[in-house]
Amino acid sequence: MYWNKRIQTAKIGYLIISTLLCALGILLVALPDFSAELFCRISGIIMLLFGLIKMIGYFSKDLYRLAFQFDLASGILLMALGIIMMLRANVMISIICIILGIYVLADALLKVQIAIDAKTFGIAKWWLILAAAILTGIFGFLLVLRPSESARIMMVLLGLTLITEGVLNFVTILTAVKIMRHQLPEIIDAG
Repeated sequence: MYWNKRIQTAKIGYLIISTLLCALGILLVALPDFSAELFCRISGIIMLLFGLIKMIGYFSKDLYRLAFQFDLASGILLMALGIIMMLRANVMISIICIILGIYVLADALLKVQIAIDAKTFGIAKWWLILAAAILTGIFGFLLVLRPSESARIMMVLLGLTLITEGVLNFVTILTAVKIMRHQLPEIIDAG
């Protein structure tokens, strides 16, 4: 029962953060002149929270062990980036697209591996994770390339990237995390 609560907490946390990422992305697409410094601070808070949720997910014992398998390092990285973005927002403004682009690209690549593992496990909707990961990876790559010097265009691209990252997390959590009602705790053999 204890493990199920952790898994459920992580799953709900992922869904909430994914919703926040999509909402922030929609805000940036709708208002590309949004304050970059305020965006950095809001992103920092979301990253810090997401890092904590990823840590909870990593230490939970979900049935397939797919969605959270890379969340220890990813959670620590997000927490560190979140703190830096909150404390040093004025410095981060000039490199936010590159930092988020690299993180999103790396996350998308890890989700490609999760999709392949999900196929091996026999999860029928593995291809949704793969498709969302590829699309998200493309947007992350574009953020790093910075195809335009226009701040408005980059904010829209950043918004679209956040939306695809949110959708990728939704798809991954909803397809690759299984909570068993009567899951017994793991027994560790000490002998």
